[in-house]
Amino acid sequence: MGKDDAILNAFKEDQTVEKISADRKLRVGIIGCGWIADAHIKAYLAQPDVEIVAGADLIPGKAAAFFKKHGIERVKTDYASHKEMLDDKSLKLDAVSICTYNRQHAAPAIYALEKGVNVLLEKPFTVTLDEAIEVVRAEKKSGKILTHGFQPRFDENMKMIKKIVESGELGRVYYIQTGGGRRRGIPTPFGTTFIDPNTAGIGALGDIGCYSLDMVLNAIGYPKPLTVTGYTSSFFGKDPNYSGYRADKRAEHAKIFGVDDFAAAFIRLEGDIILDFRISWAMNMDTSGDTLILGTKGGLRIPSTECWNGTVGGPMKIYREVCGQQVETEIPIIPMKKSLFELKIRTFLDAIKNNTPAPIPSEQILYNQAIIDAIAKSTKLGREVEVVIPEI
Repeated sequence: MGKDDAILNAFKEDQTVEKISADRKLRVGIIGCGWIADAHIKAYLAQPDVEIVAGADLIPGKAAAFFKKHGIERVKTDYASHKEMLDDKSLKLDAVSICTYNRQHAAPAIYALEKGVNVLLEKPFTVTLDEAIEVVRAEKKSGKILTHGFQPRFDENMKMIKKIVESGELGRVYYIQTGGGRRRGIPTPFGTTFIDPNTAGIGALGDIGCYSLDMVLNAIGYPKPLTVTGYTSSFFGKDPNYSGYRADKRAEHAKIFGVDDFAAAFIRLEGDIILDFRISWAMNMDTSGDTLILGTKGGLRIPSTECWNGTVGGPMKIYREVCGQQVETEIPIIPMKKSLFELKIRTFLDAIKNNTPAPIPSEQILYNQAIIDAIAKSTKLGREVEVVIPEI
């Protein structure tokens, strides 16, 4: 067996399916019954040890219609708010999925944790760093599990990126280029919650930018961000001629649009690592470039995707020298046997049942949110900003 074969074999993952005991069923509620909740409920329904018992949404009747659509009966939905649902002791909730719009992430997460309920919080963590800090404080005080909706982490190809870095094949990592983008992909098919500043707070930066940041930060061990020089723009979303909108909604959407549709940043991390980041919902280009991780012994190229969806765009390559010769090692794509959403739900449930740490630790995603927050602040100030995260 050659050295390259040994490297590739070391990255292979055992995806053996484990039998799940249904002796104890976890009682789960859904907060926010919009389109992302569809993916959550489908994943929960695939688990034999889950009973969905409640749902809440700010729009009257929306929760009831949501569960009816999915054919789920005997679910309590007569709540005017997340607080009313979480105050209902008869539910005996073990966990909730929070699937609200961005600006409603922090409040229900904090309240659920205060009530002793485990939380799966959809991405982005929050809109601001201050909100994220308050959520983590509630988590620490509660002793309950808080995990996050970063399902790309469970892609075997994403895990491989981390293994490559940890193997030492790249040497000391000193520079990373990452991001992703859509040529025309402002998310309005499900309404305006993603583009209205009153509900979204942040745009592409929080929607898909958080994934791109997590892909590389997780691979290198989530070093603390130190300084950020950021830039955001909204040229496309505010343009009534933007072709990505429905023709009959262009003027309406352009008027409502109040978040970023493009963001870029130059980020300094602990360990003397530079992170060059860009993300896009709309741009006049097919891609903002592949992800590159440069190290002193080798470099890793991670192909971009046409529409950033939390995976890699094709076989990755390691570039290095062997015996004085420049060589390339292609890393084959590992096919997934389960959906990433189902893995996200399953690991959350297992952590609750086994009293193990959160599968996506908030201590890491707090750094992710700190970078997003700093990009927004740097844009407003027009200069580099220091990232300050208080002790929690």
